[in-house]
Amino acid sequence: MSALVVAFVSNGAPSAAPGIRFEEIAAKSGLNFTTASSPTENKNQVETMVAGVALLDYDGDGYLDIYLVNGAAIPSLRKESPAYWNRLFRNNHNGTFTDVTEKAGVAGAGYGMGVAVGDYDNDGWPDLFVANVTANQLFHNNGNGTFTDVTKKAGLQGATLDGKKMWSVGAGWFDYDNDGLLDLFVVNYCKWEVNRDPNCTIGGGTRGYCHPKYYSPTHNSLYRNKGDGTFTDVSDKTAIAAQFGKGMSVSFADYDGDGFLDAFVANDTTRNYLFHNIGGKRFEEVGEMAGVAYGANGTALSGMGSDFRDVNNDGLPDIWHTAVEFETFPLYRNRGGGDFTDMTVSSGLGQMTAQMSGWGNGIVDFDNDGWKDLFVARSNVLDNINKLVSNRQYPERNSVFRNHGNGKFQDVSVEAGPDFQRAAPHRGLSFGDLDNDGRIDVVVTVLNGQPKVLHNGSDGNNHWIILKLEGTKSNRMGIGAQVHIVAEDGRSQWNEVTTAVGYASSSDSRVHFGLDQSHRIRELEIRWPSGIRQVLHDLDVDRIVVVREQQS
Repeated sequence: MSALVVAFVSNGAPSAAPGIRFEEIAAKSGLNFTTASSPTENKNQVETMVAGVALLDYDGDGYLDIYLVNGAAIPSLRKESPAYWNRLFRNNHNGTFTDVTEKAGVAGAGYGMGVAVGDYDNDGWPDLFVANVTANQLFHNNGNGTFTDVTKKAGLQGATLDGKKMWSVGAGWFDYDNDGLLDLFVVNYCKWEVNRDPNCTIGGGTRGYCHPKYYSPTHNSLYRNKGDGTFTDVSDKTAIAAQFGKGMSVSFADYDGDGFLDAFVANDTTRNYLFHNIGGKRFEEVGEMAGVAYGANGTALSGMGSDFRDVNNDGLPDIWHTAVEFETFPLYRNRGGGDFTDMTVSSGLGQMTAQMSGWGNGIVDFDNDGWKDLFVARSNVLDNINKLVSNRQYPERNSVFRNHGNGKFQDVSVEAGPDFQRAAPHRGLSFGDLDNDGRIDVVVTVLNGQPKVLHNGSDGNNHWIILKLEGTKSNRMGIGAQVHIVAEDGRSQWNEVTTAVGYASSSDSRVHFGLDQSHRIRELEIRWPSGIRQVLHDLDVDRIVVVREQQS
């Protein structure tokens, strides 16, 4: 075995019923938290959109912890009591979690929305960036169970437009110039001021939340990491700021294989953006040219969460994002050469998602059969939907679509267990293996409710491997590294290191592969952001493997 594989953690998965199944364990796990958006009669738009969640191993014990973002009081937009704190829950390794927010110093300030995890200073400890309606925050992980708010020093409070700080919904870490330092992309939504929303009415003259068309767009922000704990706003220099939309999520992949990470932004009621990275210097917006700007009918969709990874095991990252009812959740297949094809209808997703509204989402292999499935956190956008459309409900059930490996998906939500059938106003979600059993679990936030921890109890007889990459010349977390495996049965798969998944949330950076019945991996190739290509042979499965980037 190569000496470059520096650690193993073996935790064989127990047998389970066939198919994709989840058990909701939040209550018995001790995850005592309620999202608080402070709904008011003024129908402030921010009240509908809280909030994101992150999975990260903040204390380096090998188990994922949970960070939940929260709102604040209105109209002050301040966390006036602990009821509004963001919360960090430490994983106790036995299916339970302990609230360590106060000790860790990550309660936050202001009206929260999203969170992004990344080790921006390459010290081996994941840091937290919180995207807020008010000033954003950067929490530096001190490596001793505590964090320090370094926002002001870093220069990441948030960009302004027309003299006012832009409403940030989410963010993502990526190394756009391949200098070994993680840079930060912040997604900004629309122009908004507290208690100054338009007076939009529904049947009978009752005031309701307004459609996004009543709000003016903003631009996104890109911050370059200078390597000294500070960042430079390069939004104008890189042409990111040239595009005005209503950003809801960002996801990253090198879709054209030129060695530089590109960014897809799902926009709400304005066309989506695909920012093509030109040599780590600037970005060209090519969404229309690539075929990912609009839905199948040529109109802009209510884009929400997004994920940017290979769905059909052809080595090319595809794009899947959520929207609202009557729009479907589009799936764009990467054809190579910079072109994408809309596969929403042919994959079966068109018919299955036409009556759904979705927020967070992700492309994950839940049953370890070697094909990535699709998960969406569902809820209608407006709480007055029952008065607008007959037979429609505001809370919705989450959905999971199984990948059959032939370009088709099947809605298996009903078979996913009784806990999966409970409707709620779901929002953000995060993916990761909470108990290290090789099956990917899901944490879902609920607007003004308690989060759901969906423990994956899918078929435990299929094999798997999880890779934790450690960059040396590349950024320490290995974000942007592309991984290709060839299993014992000859089947190939591709995945990549990222934490930017879904809506306002951050998923585990470890790379997961389901292996079906293959007992070994014949070959594993990593293309690091530095350009180094590293190949390992003959790997054991059903374990977590730590791989450190070789020097050349």
